[in-house]
Order: sequence, then C-alpha cells, then structure tokens
Amino acid sequence: MKKVDPPLCLANAFMERELENVDVFEFPEGTRTAADAANAIGCDISDIGKSLVFMTEASRPVLIIMNGADQVDLDKVAALLRLSVRKADATEVREHTGYAIGGVPPFGHAKPVETLIDKKLLAKKTVWLAAGTPKTVFELKTSDLKRVTGIETGVNIAV
Repeated sequence: MKKVDPPLCLANAFMERELENVDVFEFPEGTRTAADAANAIGCDISDIGKSLVFMTEASRPVLIIMNGADQVDLDKVAALLRLSVRKADATEVREHTGYAIGGVPPFGHAKPVETLIDKKLLAKKTVWLAAGTPKTVFELKTSDLKRVTGIETGVNIAV
C-alpha cells in the first residue's frame, strides 16, 4: 500500500467538497471488487462501499453505493425509481462517470449521476470507497459521505 494522488477529476471533487485531507491509497494487488478491496485493506467486506452503475429504461444512469457484503436487488431499485433498470456496460460507466468499472468513486463524475446509497452502508462509521482506478481507495466518514452526496437516509435495496 502506498499513498498516491487521486485522478485530477477526483482531486477537484475533493477540493470542491472540502475533503482535502482525504488520503488515497494504492494497492498493487488491486481493489477492483469489494472482496479484493477488503483483502487488500484488511477490513471487513461490509466496510467497503462499492459504486455500481445502472441504467434505467429511459437511459438515465443511476449510481448505487452498496454495502460490499450485499448484492443489489434490481426489483427493489426498479420499484423505487418506478423504472426498469439494468447493469450499465463498461462503455456506459466510463461515459457517465469518467471512470472504469472497479474504480468509480461516489462523486466527482464526468456527468451528473443520480445516486442511491444502501442504508446498511450509511450505518457504518467509516467506509472505504473506490478512488478512480481499480487499484486505489480512500476512507471516508459516513457523515462526510452524507454531506457531500446530500443523501441523509439510505435505502433498502439489498437482496
């Protein structure tokens, strides 16, 4: 593990959100999946906030920040949004967020993306999140995650 600079877009997002003191860490073995990240960091998989991008039937991207131990229930998401949803493909993820799958941070995206956060994740004190690449992560207090996303209450969208 080594401390690294985040990608410029994420560095700017940190500054805009008054998170200049957040450290980004790179793990050579990779943090592409929640399990990979938990193994690399040495934390419980439920301490990982995985950022997953979905597309609605209206071609609208939705970012779901999910507890790393759980899976998204697409039926619950569809009911919440009142639209059918599917997983975004790699091209759609990069187009809307500016990042590759496995490295999507919770904010600082190329385009505005509607965001939902799993309520189990928000019950944590701190979480680890992707930092722009499939090898980088940062730790954030959930109180800061709530503040910067404007999401105070998570949703029950786990299987």
